[in-house]
Amino acid sequence: MNGQQQRQIEIIQAAALSAQSLPMLASGLWFHHDIRDNFYYASYLFAAAVDEEIQSLLNNPADSKKKAEGVLARVLQLQQKDPDQPLYGHFPLNLNPSPELAKAHELPVELMGSLMVYFYARYGQHLGPELQEAFERALHRIYEGGFYRKPLQLFHHHEAKYTAAKIIFGQFYEDQELLEDGTASLKRTMERVSAQGMPEYGALPWFWHWVQAFTCAWELTAEPALKQQLAGMLDYLWRERALFYLKGAWVGAHSRGWPHDAPADRNVLHDYVQFGDFPLGDRMPRTEYAGFLCYPAPEDALRRALERNQPEVITKQMIKIDTGEEIPLHSYAYVTKDYAAGGIWERVKEFDNEQIRWMVSFPVTEETGVNQLYFFHPGEGWREGDPRHQSEYAEVLYDKNRILTLFPVPEHAEQQEIIGVLPKGTWIRRAAGLYGQVQNAFVSILLHGHYTFEELEDYNLVRLQGKPAAAAVEILGRDEAEKLAIDSLAAFAERMGGVEFTLQQASRLGGKLIYTGISHQDLLELIVASPGQSVARITGKR
Repeated sequence: MNGQQQRQIEIIQAAALSAQSLPMLASGLWFHHDIRDNFYYASYLFAAAVDEEIQSLLNNPADSKKKAEGVLARVLQLQQKDPDQPLYGHFPLNLNPSPELAKAHELPVELMGSLMVYFYARYGQHLGPELQEAFERALHRIYEGGFYRKPLQLFHHHEAKYTAAKIIFGQFYEDQELLEDGTASLKRTMERVSAQGMPEYGALPWFWHWVQAFTCAWELTAEPALKQQLAGMLDYLWRERALFYLKGAWVGAHSRGWPHDAPADRNVLHDYVQFGDFPLGDRMPRTEYAGFLCYPAPEDALRRALERNQPEVITKQMIKIDTGEEIPLHSYAYVTKDYAAGGIWERVKEFDNEQIRWMVSFPVTEETGVNQLYFFHPGEGWREGDPRHQSEYAEVLYDKNRILTLFPVPEHAEQQEIIGVLPKGTWIRRAAGLYGQVQNAFVSILLHGHYTFEELEDYNLVRLQGKPAAAAVEILGRDEAEKLAIDSLAAFAERMGGVEFTLQQASRLGGKLIYTGISHQDLLELIVASPGQSVARITGKR
């Protein structure tokens, strides 16, 4: 048994033990917030109950198997069974206030449908006869409903799941026409992302839906040529992940993310299985099928992800398709063994306005706090306590371990404050800004404007006001600091006290931001004429 398989067993055990102790609702389910969590936890509990090596951890394997079967049966009962009704073959999503009243929803079956095929193929022989028949009927309804019969247009995670489902259901029901459609869609998707990048950069948890869907198809495919095609897609996905990986963290810009993705990387199960170089912790906000599905990443991806001894600059271009228009986007990341910094140069309106323009990332640890640092102006969808949903009012400059941001916020903006998220650590507060030690790195945050600092349970909150406000962030790992004869946070703060950080020709909507820093000899200049109009320059001299 290799390390990846051992870590998958850890996840199965943890999820099964959690499911075993969950209180059962009157509906016969554990959760009403999302039907999928019932299916996932029941899958893990059932798997543990029938596995001779794991079942001894359960209080009563026979009772656990019976409980898991009961939940699985209830999930299947909630499927839309009438072929004359919309969303035939689909399941409801949110089950409140009553599962029987919940209407079918287009999302659950996208990934869960394919995973149901996998579960039935792997564990069907252990199911009771009635539940076997229920699975067979449910899967056939999914096949007949044909949620996946949609053309490729945006090359995003929904279409990736459709493509994998075409392959999975085409093989399962020996539908050659559907299988050929899926194979052609896979080829087109691979060509598109290889040439133009993934339009959902750092999109969590949806990147993992790509991984799970295509791994599921790969696991269920016996035909050598198709299996090789699927392996090519999975190699691409894991190489993409390795580029922006640092000990459980997803570094750089995010096009989308949920509260468990920012300001802390907590959707880490697939990373843990694949790489295993950080502690798993107790939180599992999205169990999905990380304990079952694993395609071993290619060796070059593993080396890149795990061997971060030398700093690396990563630049990529992606083409985003929006209302028929192709928009080029450019990402930048600087990754070291102790931290990573970077983001995306362009502001673009993403779904639910969930773009995070830039961040500094630190490794995932056993600590309960966050591992990300960033500043942003709140925009559409923002609410107090949810540090996502940024506005368009930010102009940026990235250079290795230095990030400049100027916030040209107009008077009519509803929110005037800039929000800063800082991980727990040791922080020195000065009038010019903040100096901190986070894990094995020193962080300088010089600020233009008036700021306040508040210690919250998981992170430190900075509120910054200025006309315009601006921030300069510079990070040094321990080794980098030692080369500059810096051996303590106090010494770091003293050295940073001599750094030039000025705002010239300032107006509410712009100005010329100048920063030197201590890491490099070149000077950074960010010149902002108005929101969306900026020039970033690295002059090569002080």
